[in-house]
Amino acid sequence: MRLDNGRKSSNVEDRRGGPSLGGRGSLGIGAIVLALVAMYFGVDPSVVLDLASGPPASTQQSAGAPPADDPQAQFVSRVLADTEDTWSEIFRASGSRYAEPRLVLYTGATNTACGTGQAAMGPFYCPGDARVYLDMGFFQEMQHKLNAPGDFARAYVIAHEIGHHVQNLQGTAERVANLQRRSGQAEANRLSVRMELQADCYAGVWAYHANRSRQILEPGDVEEALNAATAIGDDRLQKQAQGYVVPDAFTHGTSAQRVRWFKRGLETGDPGQCDTFSAASL
Repeated sequence: MRLDNGRKSSNVEDRRGGPSLGGRGSLGIGAIVLALVAMYFGVDPSVVLDLASGPPASTQQSAGAPPADDPQAQFVSRVLADTEDTWSEIFRASGSRYAEPRLVLYTGATNTACGTGQAAMGPFYCPGDARVYLDMGFFQEMQHKLNAPGDFARAYVIAHEIGHHVQNLQGTAERVANLQRRSGQAEANRLSVRMELQADCYAGVWAYHANRSRQILEPGDVEEALNAATAIGDDRLQKQAQGYVVPDAFTHGTSAQRVRWFKRGLETGDPGQCDTFSAASL
């Protein structure tokens, strides 16, 4: 992936090395992975964390935080900048203005407008403060636990979360949240799947435009993203975690669905092709 000469975003907020939030003891990597998998198929990750954590820990200073200019942070900053350029162009073409989100780097846990964010939840977007939250340990989990390595796989994850920001700006997030509050759990989950698949499609739209204007893609990059989309499909994660799948508990879509919608965005570059809510078949 060619980003070495790209600009870096001014919208990265680095909280690594700041005070860590208390309330839980230390967690082993196994507990974190289990909680991450639980989150992906609709189980509250706090259930796993509560079982795995020890007595409450006091607030303490994180030690040995990576410098702000470490290679991973620079990569994230350049990907974020590229999404800013892409979506600004797309919004401008439609006669509107793209409000850039902030991206927060943190370690372990951090305060958000959506409650306490924890590494075990994986990367997430909070519409309440228009921020993407990322503990970069997730990239290690992708590589070693989910078998989804590669720089473009990491970029896909960031672009997916930015897709949720686009949904927030469009009002889609609020409309879906209102519908979910009036729905049963199974229907709420189905709406969540359509939200997540649209964000996958938007990630593909970003990749299309970024490559067309800035030639960011190298051989193998698309395969990395498709592998990542496959690795975090609900059916695959459920199968790995419990040996069987429960479709009504899907919240992000199957591996095949995630690949299909990412490819649609990548091949068309048209956000209008990402209307998962009107699609008869996902």
